[in-house]
Amino acid sequence: MTKDKQQKKQDILVNAIIKSIQEKKGEQIVAINFANIKNSVCDYFIICQANSKIQVQAISESVIEKVKEITGIKPLNTEGFQNAEWILLDYFDVVVHVFQKDIRKFYKLKNLWADALIKKIE
Repeated sequence: MTKDKQQKKQDILVNAIIKSIQEKKGEQIVAINFANIKNSVCDYFIICQANSKIQVQAISESVIEKVKEITGIKPLNTEGFQNAEWILLDYFDVVVHVFQKDIRKFYKLKNLWADALIKKIE
């Protein structure tokens, strides 16, 4: 697969994730691009927050459903559904983090990569 084709598929995946988060009223959405950082574990982190465990679960389930519908891709791994304070969805090159507000504030995940390209999604 050519690099342009791979980038286009990744852009479709990222856009599907963001759209599904927005549909479930996820807040403070951020896309962190690691593509130009050597030895990064993935190309993107998509981070958002929610007001309750139920909303964290709803956003995460929406991402899984919407991404599968649009791209046919299922996450390689999921973590955190039991307590729904921080759910992680691993799409290999794109990792989604859905936090409850207080948990996101505590971990400050966005602040760990000052050299990455960080884009706030309105």
